[in-house]
Amino acid sequence: MFSATIYQQRRLRLREQIPSGLLLFLGNVEAPMNYNANIYRFRQDSSFLYFFGLDEPALAGIIDVDAVTETLFGNDVDMDDIIWMGPQPSMRDKADKCGVKNVMPYAKLADVVAEAVKKGRTIHFLPPYRFANKLLLKNLLNIAPEEQKAKASPEFIRAVVNLRITKEACEIAEIDKACNIGYAIHIAAMKLCKPGIRESCIAGVIEGMAISEGYMPSFPVILSQNGETLHNHDHSQILTEGRLLVIDAGAETTMHYASDFTRTLPAGGRYTSKQKEVYDIVLAANNRAFNLTKPGITYRSVHLEVAKVITEGLQQLGLMKGDVEASVAAGAHALFFPHGLGHQMGLDVHDMEDLGENYVGYDNETERAKQFGLGYLRMGRKLQVNYCVSNEPGIYFIPALIEQWKQENKLAEFINYTRVTGYIGFGGIRLEDDLLITENGCRILGDKRLPITTEEVESTMNN
Repeated sequence: MFSATIYQQRRLRLREQIPSGLLLFLGNVEAPMNYNANIYRFRQDSSFLYFFGLDEPALAGIIDVDAVTETLFGNDVDMDDIIWMGPQPSMRDKADKCGVKNVMPYAKLADVVAEAVKKGRTIHFLPPYRFANKLLLKNLLNIAPEEQKAKASPEFIRAVVNLRITKEACEIAEIDKACNIGYAIHIAAMKLCKPGIRESCIAGVIEGMAISEGYMPSFPVILSQNGETLHNHDHSQILTEGRLLVIDAGAETTMHYASDFTRTLPAGGRYTSKQKEVYDIVLAANNRAFNLTKPGITYRSVHLEVAKVITEGLQQLGLMKGDVEASVAAGAHALFFPHGLGHQMGLDVHDMEDLGENYVGYDNETERAKQFGLGYLRMGRKLQVNYCVSNEPGIYFIPALIEQWKQENKLAEFINYTRVTGYIGFGGIRLEDDLLITENGCRILGDKRLPITTEEVESTMNN
């Protein structure tokens, strides 16, 4: 945990943004895998962590804006707990760690909420994503689970986003740590990437290192020779000479701050000339984004500039044609680059996505586009100092998408379908770094950048 003062200051700033009512925080509970005593690795709710810092199950918090009080709800352990878990801090001790004065048993949460409802007071809550908390919210407020997302408090969501989106120095230090762990696991993957190795072997090493160096992977490892599938979690193949392996993986620190890197490796240790041609376009796009990223501009504008780099590169390979500006405006590049440039990062690898992407990645100045490809951009809003974002352009040859567009003759003025079909089976290439927005631009998060040029990657893999 950080110091109690940090959590007190965060709750104070939150309270100042909402005029009245109760702010309800539901921490997560343990989730069983196949029976109650056999549980998944516990992961606390990130907003609860941000404002209370307590990384334990079965806790809740209430901030009473009108009465200017804060209460932590949870139960002290009994002898049965001590037998299995050992001595545990009291709820009073836990409250002191995060600077909360009032402590109540967990069962009292329902009484406090019921009393507030009886008085007609506003209960602000964030949209739940765990089934246990959806059921709890149903019991507390009599709101059906399918209605809870729509009835969550926009004022509460915006206030939380406004605070969490700009990272404090202590948070940046944690994200740097997470990126250093991410660096280590990707270097290990590069060393293991050889023909005959199972994908699952490399994925297992990555997961194990993330746990041994931090807390756990920041998301399920994406690792596949079928890199044209953007989020491919199947690790069943054997690495084959001549194929590309996309590895998108990151780690959480013990305080749950996340990293997220992607590299695309040649399974045989050397890129073919055809692979290198496409790879260098993606690398140029990644570098272009890095050079453009700074405070005061929208990340959507950076995304669109990256799309131009990709379009120009694919034109040089004969896969695209026509005016670059018009091609990007029409969305022709999305056949090859169908996702957004990046997302916010922090306590969540897609930071605050549970609160709603449009609250996090967009604002009153920047609205989400509806165009295919551009509409998948999670982070479009204007950048500010101490935002943390991912930079992850890619080029993919997705057989089903190519076939659909070809049959429709879609945007044929910009796409050379005869040449494109020759790349079916190529796979995909994605290159992702994590960036901190600084006063005059941005910097790579972590102590150093992962090997990224084809020469650097090949050297790391073969030495």
